[in-house]
Amino acid sequence: MHKFKILIGFLFFITFYSNVFAQSDTTLISSHLKTLTKTPQFRNHNNIDQLNLTADYISTIFKKSSDSVYTQEFTFDQKTYKNIICSFGTENKKRIIVGAHYDVCGDQEGADDNASGVVGLLEISRLLKGKKLDYRIDLVAYSLEEPPYFRTEFMGSYIHAKSLKESKAEVFGMISLEMIAYFKDEAKSQSYPLGILSVKYGNKGNYITLVKKFGSGQFVNQFSKNFKATKSILTKTFAGPPKLPGIDFSDHLNYWKFGYDAMMITDTSFYRNKNYHQKTDTIETLDIPRMSKVIDGVYSGLISLKP
Repeated sequence: MHKFKILIGFLFFITFYSNVFAQSDTTLISSHLKTLTKTPQFRNHNNIDQLNLTADYISTIFKKSSDSVYTQEFTFDQKTYKNIICSFGTENKKRIIVGAHYDVCGDQEGADDNASGVVGLLEISRLLKGKKLDYRIDLVAYSLEEPPYFRTEFMGSYIHAKSLKESKAEVFGMISLEMIAYFKDEAKSQSYPLGILSVKYGNKGNYITLVKKFGSGQFVNQFSKNFKATKSILTKTFAGPPKLPGIDFSDHLNYWKFGYDAMMITDTSFYRNKNYHQKTDTIETLDIPRMSKVIDGVYSGLISLKP
């Protein structure tokens, strides 16, 4: 009987460990990145056909993991754009949003900005497949985050956040995955909106950042704690006022507008990655092993959340 109890305990531990610490697949990550970036046209707002092909690919991958995948369409300038939404744990009322934009700025591949975030969504969907959850989790791939639509009501994330508010959805919190794959270990590879911040955070771009605003709520604080507890990757938390340059430079800003608790996970964008909005933002510049650790941290942080 004693041996039986030990066996049951061991199996429980193995099940728990595999659920919480399941690893993302670097081979799949590389494949997804290639599909998203090596396209006939650049996935910007002018190339609507390419944006739709990208949306179709995201939808196809999502459907491998969830029976609840749908398209939220919105129209601007006689063109129809698409948010792709993949849901898990739909039996739960309270939900968490994890989002990333799939469009790029201008004529460039946008590997870090923001194919990396979208691939994060795709891998998280695979890891969530069949898992029993305490919250509903909606993974959302947005269109029209980039200029000329940034900070307008035509951003895909604005459309989505507004729809949640109008439907009175119970949103626990939101995470924006915005550039999660560029890391550097060299000194002076990291800059900041205020130079004095290097004293606290260092001058090496070898970490991932959890960005939140002052006065963040329960979700952001609890998730941040869970993410850091995984120790999957060197992590630093940055809190500041929304007006600080860079702190709201992604889709989470629209959830703040509607009063939701939201945050951004980022490699700090142009404060580290000088390929930002340049033709040099390619797969070859990315650190896929460390990107995979970011994805593991997000997944573990999500499923460790308890009501």
